[in-house]
Amino acid sequence: MTEPSLKHVYCPDETGGHRMAYWQWGRPDSAHLVLCVHGLTRQGRDFDVLAQALCERSGGNIRVICPDVVGRGESDWLKDPMGYQVPAYAADMLALLAQLHGVAPISTLDWLGTSMGGLIGMVICGQPDLPLPVPVRRLVLNDVGPALEWQAIVRIGAYLGQTGHFDTEQEAADAMWAISKSFGPHTPGQWLALSRPMLRPVSGTSNSALRLHYDPAIAVPFRLATEEAAHQGEAKLWQLYDNIRSETLLVRGALSDLLSPETARAMTARGPHARLVEFAGVGHAPTFIAEDQVAAVSAFLLG
Repeated sequence: MTEPSLKHVYCPDETGGHRMAYWQWGRPDSAHLVLCVHGLTRQGRDFDVLAQALCERSGGNIRVICPDVVGRGESDWLKDPMGYQVPAYAADMLALLAQLHGVAPISTLDWLGTSMGGLIGMVICGQPDLPLPVPVRRLVLNDVGPALEWQAIVRIGAYLGQTGHFDTEQEAADAMWAISKSFGPHTPGQWLALSRPMLRPVSGTSNSALRLHYDPAIAVPFRLATEEAAHQGEAKLWQLYDNIRSETLLVRGALSDLLSPETARAMTARGPHARLVEFAGVGHAPTFIAEDQVAAVSAFLLG
């Protein structure tokens, strides 16, 4: 299977609801479902390489679901930008899981979340009374934890909402590389493949101009955050983390500026006592394209 199927789920909200897109790999009726949730400005096709590897290494008996979080990729944009926050994203994931469970019952549920996707995962896994089809068995947190380094949030905020105007895919890929070198080494071919799903035609133009895929308004609530509020939120996130009962793998880029070594060590000593794996030469965040990254996550999820 070299291409996923594109599907949608209706998600209620206070302004009449929206559609969230998701990409489906593997067997649509498999009872083992792996949900892969991307980072702040990314989209579900980030996981193409990992999803294909999971399908191959499981013998095809797996369903890998990679949503485009609302405001990104093929999903709707929200009427109210204040809806672009983690609690609302978590509610959308519950709607998605309910739909998927209705299509084919889920008996094994695993979650992989990169950065923002990991925060959503902590909200889901840290509240045992949520209406999940089954509890999350295994949780992968990719370069994220309850405590986030403020300087990294400032760095991300400096480019968030600037969706650009590019004449070619390569020009766009080069621009994205300039702000994404912390993702670690990629060949030119790998980076172009990772960048291509990030692009959309600029509406209202007759030429081939391109822009980034996401709604610039996702920056609105992000920019309202303050360092004081972020520190206050840490206590709640640690409480959620300490409630997690899923077997947990913490993936960290050894050069990460978002997840400190101290926070990572604390995550191995409390809550689910995460198993920690670090990748040298990578910052925020590993992309699961390099074979050592794919192997580590595949072994955890399929073991």
